[in-house]
Amino acid sequence: MATIYPFRALRPVPGKATAVASVPYDVINTEEARQLAQGKPDSFLHIIRPEIALPSDIDEHADAVYEKGAANLRAYAKSGISLQEATPALYVYRIVMGGWVQTGLFGCVAVSEYDEGTILKHENTRPVKEDDRTRHILAQQAHAEPVMLTYRDDDEIDTLIEAVQEQESLYDFEAEDGVRHTVWKADDPQALVKAFARIDKLYIADGHHRCKAASRAAEELRGETGRRGEAEYEYFPAVLFPMGQMHIMSYNRLVYHLPKGKEAFLNELRQRFTVEDNVADPTPNMPGEICLYLGDHWHRLELPDTQRSTVADTLDVARLGEYLLEPILGIHDARTDDNVNFVGGIRGTEELEKLVDRGEADLAISMHPTQIEELVAVSDAGLLMPPKSTWFEPKLRSGLLVHLFE
Repeated sequence: MATIYPFRALRPVPGKATAVASVPYDVINTEEARQLAQGKPDSFLHIIRPEIALPSDIDEHADAVYEKGAANLRAYAKSGISLQEATPALYVYRIVMGGWVQTGLFGCVAVSEYDEGTILKHENTRPVKEDDRTRHILAQQAHAEPVMLTYRDDDEIDTLIEAVQEQESLYDFEAEDGVRHTVWKADDPQALVKAFARIDKLYIADGHHRCKAASRAAEELRGETGRRGEAEYEYFPAVLFPMGQMHIMSYNRLVYHLPKGKEAFLNELRQRFTVEDNVADPTPNMPGEICLYLGDHWHRLELPDTQRSTVADTLDVARLGEYLLEPILGIHDARTDDNVNFVGGIRGTEELEKLVDRGEADLAISMHPTQIEELVAVSDAGLLMPPKSTWFEPKLRSGLLVHLFE
């Protein structure tokens, strides 16, 4: 059963949430973070993307980067723009993006429940990103950013969360992207803890690398300290949303290099698929369709049904691997192959065109979104999706509630 733990959050003082809160570390690159943080000395990007204050040619995995992030977190914790709760608490966090509303519970969950499978994953992690987040956690002695989890809708939990929203909020602001973020502190956290104890499974929506890094950091710290059970590193922060409120966008692909060139690639596509050329709308209309951009034009085709045996193999991203990436491009493991990369659907197909037109990639692939029912089916079967199968929006803001180990 799912266990939720109140925690003593480090958070901005009233009136500073807008200045502190930032986008998550993994939706932007270093240069974008540097631009976003310009003129914003209080931005949480200085903690989750600390390389922005170091020379531009520094390796983002250099020791100095992790040391800088830890120093910046310590400075923030001692500054007049933050405070730490005197007692453990839970929070309700609402996000409004256009007409879409998501409201969830912000608390800590147990590393042990992730390790044992109460918190179910649906993707493998990429080793480089897993190592990076583990090093940040160990250097900072904190979980700076929450993960996003989901659970099957529950009327009792809905009622409790609605009651918390009747109180005065801690924070209520609109970020630069127009998304509104509101946080309330729960007066009766134990009622929420008790209600969630009836939920048999939690599902990772966004934050597989942070979950795995929390597990790895806890294992290392147990060895160093000999402490188990009640140590703060045994828990990590999460915002838990009901499945009925989850919004998944496409997670698109880039291929940097076509081994046989563009014309040969197109010829082979036409031998294997029925290809529609010069497509006006590069967004797939239904599951199984993909759109490809190369040579200044969009093309559309339909992927065949899988010849493999599991529910995970039926996903569009798996069929893409089975029928295109593997046999035509020789990309057999998208987790580790440097010839493929991923672009979140929030950036739109215009971003895909721009990257190809600038010569940064030979091919862009626009995907149909994975559905939440597919995520649950794969997770319940104990299987894994191909990497980067889901892009959840709206995103949580980082820096609102930080989990310190001391």
